[in-house]
Amino acid sequence: MKTFLFGLFLTSLLFAFKVDTPKKIIFFGDSITQAGVNPGGYITMLKDMYAKAGNTSELIGAGIGGNKVYDLFLRMEDDVLSKKPDVVVIYVGVNDVWHKASYGTGTDADKFTKFYTALIKKMQSQGIKLILTTPAAIGEKNDHSNQQDGDLNQYSKIIRDLAKEHKCGLVDLRKEFLAYNLANNPENKGQGILTTDRVHLNEAGNKFVAELMFRELMK
Repeated sequence: MKTFLFGLFLTSLLFAFKVDTPKKIIFFGDSITQAGVNPGGYITMLKDMYAKAGNTSELIGAGIGGNKVYDLFLRMEDDVLSKKPDVVVIYVGVNDVWHKASYGTGTDADKFTKFYTALIKKMQSQGIKLILTTPAAIGEKNDHSNQQDGDLNQYSKIIRDLAKEHKCGLVDLRKEFLAYNLANNPENKGQGILTTDRVHLNEAGNKFVAELMFRELMK
């Protein structure tokens, strides 16, 4: 009995050590992530949350404005793999959809899936834990009348399916933003609830994203 109790104590101790071990976490994405390191940005807020929890993990922003999934693939070696992170949060997809209508340079769904899959496989081959993030919004109207709601929903489903297939963590911002706007946007505004311009996060949006990511990162 004593041997069993000692073994149980040792297992608990090792588990506690694993949970508290500082990690290097990279947030890999576009302009939303680029802005996340600014004062009031979601990555800056996450750093504060980690500090308050007594966790000394290193949080690194690796976002570049305008990036699509293939841009992430092209800079993965320099901006992610060379830094040897423990965890990578991939937050991409808005420009792949948005730029279809605005510039004609978006990413078709089949190519989006292929590049995203390549990102996942390459990082997982390096032992990196991945958390995928669905694109939150291109417009905040809650009656499904934003121009690109259909594409955003399609690409979000692709990401959900990839997370399930490859056993990645998931922060489903698309689902969470829709629910938040349904509850908090009675005037059906196109922006100003969680975004400044239909896409980029305002103060409330950064806080909302930080809280959702913190919950997933702490699992």
